[in-house]
Amino acid sequence: MEVQTTRSPVRTAATPGFVAARTIVLVGLMGAGKTKIGRRLATRLNLPFSDSDNEIETAAGETIEDIFRRHGEAVFRDGERRVIARLLMQPKHILATGGGAFMDPLTREVIAQRGVSVWLRADLDVLLARVLRRNNRPLLQHSDPRAVLAELMERRHPIYAEADLVIDSGDAPVETTTSRVIAALRDCPRALQEPVEEF
Repeated sequence: MEVQTTRSPVRTAATPGFVAARTIVLVGLMGAGKTKIGRRLATRLNLPFSDSDNEIETAAGETIEDIFRRHGEAVFRDGERRVIARLLMQPKHILATGGGAFMDPLTREVIAQRGVSVWLRADLDVLLARVLRRNNRPLLQHSDPRAVLAELMERRHPIYAEADLVIDSGDAPVETTTSRVIAALRDCPRALQEPVEEF
């Protein structure tokens, strides 16, 4: 898949005193707030914003729901891996990833090399309330959403825990969670360290 960059433009910084040295990659389950918090981070840190799901849809010319239905999850995950790797080669920005992206070992490896990972963690009731507001979640189309989310939490949480930072997104206002992320990034050595360029 070819990636056409559709990142949000840079806005005026509202958080002086912290400059990220590498891309900040948000990971976590669907409904954790990766896109919403990512956009706020981008505004406050004066960085562009990318959403890997949007980039995949642009590259494929199809919605994620259509990719799952027509080609299957394996094809989607392969495209997702390549899109994220390509996005991480671009100048530093805020990157919101799909819920399953961090499960891929190669994706985790490239994120560790080029970015700093932040797991936005939320409990089951919070996630369920958020995901039920939208009907475009392929993994929730044919089953009980609560059961699917519970199973995803059991399977994915141990992998998400490998992220550089863990921030509880819960029911707090977006601005509060964004401030928590920035405070944690300030104290994270990886966030302040430029990626090593490979030749």
